[in-house]
Amino acid sequence: MHKQTKEDINREIQNKVNLEKEKREKAVSENSPGGSALKEIFDWIAVIVIAILISFVLHTFVIVNATVPTSSMENTIMAGDRVIGSRLYYLRNEPAQGDIIMFDYPDDPNTLYIKRIIGVPGDHIEISGGVVYINGEPLDEPYLDVVTEGEWGPYDVPENCYFMLGDNRNDSADSRYWQNTYLTREGIVGKAVFKYWKGFERFD
Repeated sequence: MHKQTKEDINREIQNKVNLEKEKREKAVSENSPGGSALKEIFDWIAVIVIAILISFVLHTFVIVNATVPTSSMENTIMAGDRVIGSRLYYLRNEPAQGDIIMFDYPDDPNTLYIKRIIGVPGDHIEISGGVVYINGEPLDEPYLDVVTEGEWGPYDVPENCYFMLGDNRNDSADSRYWQNTYLTREGIVGKAVFKYWKGFERFD
């Protein structure tokens, strides 16, 4: 067995003294006004960074938040209303007639639009006498407050595409006017879930 020398004992004692000194200095530093303030600043920075990361993930992969600048969807969505949409909804569901969706404008994908799906793949659409006809049958549209002016169509919706109209039919830049008439499935950003700002209303 190794026998400790006097130098070994003194060295061990000194190491313990130094360790205790470092602990005291660290505690004093953390409890001092400067150390406490610095720790609080770092804590706030960490909270802000985490909040930014959560917000980024939500807005990139979960929700879409938009302000509607025009009257094209009145009276369902008023100009200035803010709308929350789900980016995840169509991962498990197919876009359906009547859905209000947020999408990349086919003539300028950098612009976000919000309209209602009227025609789905395979539909034959005509607008006549203020009525939308889908495959020869009049479409029931209880959400409309205006009569659609003009004669439009016929339109035959291609595979993987959708025919879009605004609820304010006589003041809406929609599929009737676009250079690229139909919205592709890939252009859909999300399904509108609810609007808020001057009131709250969930969409069916």
